[in-house]
Amino acid sequence: MFPAAQGDVVKLHYTGRLTSGEVFDASPADRPLQFVIGKKEVIPGFEQAVVGMVRGEKKTVTVAADQAYGQILPEKIEAVERSRIPKEVVLNIGGKLEVTQHDGSRFYFEVLAVTESTVTLDANHPLAGKDLIFDIEMLDVTKNPKCESLFPD
Repeated sequence: MFPAAQGDVVKLHYTGRLTSGEVFDASPADRPLQFVIGKKEVIPGFEQAVVGMVRGEKKTVTVAADQAYGQILPEKIEAVERSRIPKEVVLNIGGKLEVTQHDGSRFYFEVLAVTESTVTLDANHPLAGKDLIFDIEMLDVTKNPKCESLFPD
């Protein structure tokens, strides 16, 4: 057994919780998470937490908001004119609003407030500003020869 390092393919199970204890995500029992360390496929703090783990190891880590989804950015919160949103769209506080751009990309907003003339929307990630707790169980670590040249010693 060797510890997980840059360029390795890791396979693991995890459960993600908020500091309140509420579970926000978990790997399905039949489908562990698999990713290459260093390719930025997961949040930075989670990736750092698995570096050095070996097959069969379990641990619990707290990932600060800055190493997860970042802090809440006020510039991502904006009040828009209600008339810019189609009347048939139901707007509930706490609800999600999907907006499709001309290029086909999609953005999701949380509805923070609704008045007759404005709708306040938040484009921050729902987990922004939150410290996250992860229970991690390393199932496998595999050296990835394709990635060794990407991460020189």
